[in-house]
Amino acid sequence: MIKKPITIQIANGLEARPVALLVQVASQYMSEIHVEVGEKRVNAKSIMGMMTLGLETGENIEVEASGVDEEEAMADIEKYLSAAC
Repeated sequence: MIKKPITIQIANGLEARPVALLVQVASQYMSEIHVEVGEKRVNAKSIMGMMTLGLETGENIEVEASGVDEEEAMADIEKYLSAAC
């Protein structure tokens, strides 16, 4: 298991489309992947769960990946969330 703090740098935060793309990235991997903000912890492969977080640009989150491909999963999720597009 690995945990990493990440700052969201996507221009408009995690609205519907960026959340859907994040879920697609996370769903490529066998590892369990969770996003934590404060007291909330949700499955990164769940569109509804991710939408409940209402994440904004500049917000700090913690991503946790656990499984056989956790390193690759974490790298891709960090790359996606750190893209200032």
